Amino acid sequence: MAKEHTYSATVTWTGNRGEGTTDYKAYTRHYDIACDGKPVIKGSADPGYMGDAACHNPEDMLLAALSACHMLWYLHLCAVSKVVVTAYEDTAEGAMQTNPDGSGEFTSVTLKPRITVTPESDLVKAESLHEKANAMCFIARSVNFPVEHDAEITQG
Repeated sequence: MAKEHTYSATVTWTGNRGEGTTDYKAYTRHYDIACDGKPVIKGSADPGYMGDAACHNPEDMLLAALSACHMLWYLHLCAVSKVVVTAYEDTAEGAMQTNPDGSGEFTSVTLKPRITVTPESDLVKAESLHEKANAMCFIARSVNFPVEHDAEITQG
């Protein structure tokens, strides 16, 4: 039987300069993301859409969500498979296209984790667990584009 989980977030636009949306340039794209009991995340649009480059944008957060979900599943699978990970860092990259009407979508994401495992760990198993982590990741299972991985695993 499937178990249902629920999540909530409050997104509040903070970019009203006093004129609201009277003009495309009259407001900023700043917003706050609040989840109960957690620090507020300051967000904005991508700089290409008049956003603030110092803030996270939705595209950043989608990549981060995919990367973090994959990492957490990978670490879990390694732990139960006796592959001991001592370091993990991912530099995820996503490709997005925009359409003539201004809409857009991600067309692919590639996760590029660099992982260190102990010398006793099985490198073949460590590599194979990425495919299972990808299949288990809640976020990757929820998107309509491919999430690939290009892992580099070293023993150290």
